[in-house]
Amino acid sequence: MSNNRGRGLQTNALGTFDTVVMAVAGSAPAYSLGATTAVLVGAVGLAAPAALLYCAIPMLGIALAFAQLGRIDVNAGASYSWVGRTLHPSLGFVSGWALVVSATIFMVAGSLPAGSMTLALFDERLADDTALATVVGAGWFLLMLGVVLGGARITVRAQLLMSGVELALLALFAVLAVFHTDNARPFDWSWLGFGQFDGVSGFASGALIAAFYYWGWDVTSNLSEETRNSRRTTGLAGLIGLGVVFLLFEVFTIAANVILSSGQISQNAANVLAVLGEEIWPGWGGKLLIVSVLLSTVATLETTLIQVTRSLFAMGRDRTLPAVLGRVHRTWNTPWAAITVVGAVALAMFIAANALGTVGEILSDAISAIGLQIAVYYGLAGLAAVVAHRKLLFTSPARLLLGGVWPLFGSLFMFWIFVESLGELSDAAVAIGIGGLAVGLVPMLWYWRKGSDYYRPARLDATRTVEAAYVPDDRAMALSHVHEGLPTDF
Repeated sequence: MSNNRGRGLQTNALGTFDTVVMAVAGSAPAYSLGATTAVLVGAVGLAAPAALLYCAIPMLGIALAFAQLGRIDVNAGASYSWVGRTLHPSLGFVSGWALVVSATIFMVAGSLPAGSMTLALFDERLADDTALATVVGAGWFLLMLGVVLGGARITVRAQLLMSGVELALLALFAVLAVFHTDNARPFDWSWLGFGQFDGVSGFASGALIAAFYYWGWDVTSNLSEETRNSRRTTGLAGLIGLGVVFLLFEVFTIAANVILSSGQISQNAANVLAVLGEEIWPGWGGKLLIVSVLLSTVATLETTLIQVTRSLFAMGRDRTLPAVLGRVHRTWNTPWAAITVVGAVALAMFIAANALGTVGEILSDAISAIGLQIAVYYGLAGLAAVVAHRKLLFTSPARLLLGGVWPLFGSLFMFWIFVESLGELSDAAVAIGIGGLAVGLVPMLWYWRKGSDYYRPARLDATRTVEAAYVPDDRAMALSHVHEGLPTDF
């Protein structure tokens, strides 16, 4: 199976720093805190910091899996390619489809708060108008669609500006929160323990929501064909990005426990961070953190668009979806057909969202549904890493831990929270999460019957890459091309 069919994406467009910025922006620290804290607190109460802590450990295993797989297969489809070439092509398609569906749902889950927060900067009463928030959010979405269409270099420049201001504001308020003492409840170490969870199912529900917090750092893997020295850079950037957002999530979730009451959190579900900012710095704090969340939301819309369009591009290139999705713009070297399709579908979903309820209700169900789909494709990627490296795991303790035990633990954890949380979620969340995955069976079976080469893959095996590293350069390039279907630019 060739990974380079037809005109490709723009190579060497991003460097290491650019990719780290994309990883942080992909997890959207301010947006996740602002829009998801109420959902997490509603599920686990004061145990919110513990849920984020204990989900970070297996999530790091998944990040290690992505880093390992990215070294042996450079592909914009990322887990779609890796899982298909190690476990089974049908599971690879499911992995890619899970990302596509979750990212498309997020277009609504992300754009609505962007619209709501933009309105809140002018008049807080307008922020609860779902129809108006939808229109303004759609405007932000279309703007980011145009930026992504313009190419990777334009995209990362926009990210540097938006994420730079966002992180500066978060850092400022993290310091101010440490010194805030008014109306504060004392910190309690039990917030980081298991005692606050309502049983095993309560922990699973919290972990599923926490997975949504972290989701997005893996955009670096979808940008691998456009990144310099991508075999090393994309995995490293994902790990650094995950570490940065973990620290921010813990600091601000603990600050919410200390400073805000449960009533303040539940009554301001659409943007808890703004309420926290107002408590820390009355008068200015709320507005500044609204700006931070707004920038974060727009930034993560951009990275999510990259993930879904690069995944669709890879699937179109492999003929597992309509081949038109694999077309690249002659000037901008971006998958314009995939971008156009995603834009049209998302705008249709914006219209449908108006019939579903308030911004807060839409967010709650969407976050849980996305969490189910994230668990599927992260879990499959973790297994794929273990299978691809199975012949090397016992060559050293480090390989066994970082390439086997930790990714396997992360994978099993993701599958466990998927199963365990099903009974705790609303019918709407389960229907969106499972129904979205089930829809993918139709194109999968259709293109399987049509004989796509994707369903006759060259197996992914890390030992072949290691072997190639110990032969002369010309033979190494040939081995890589023949056995792995990889670009030959070592």
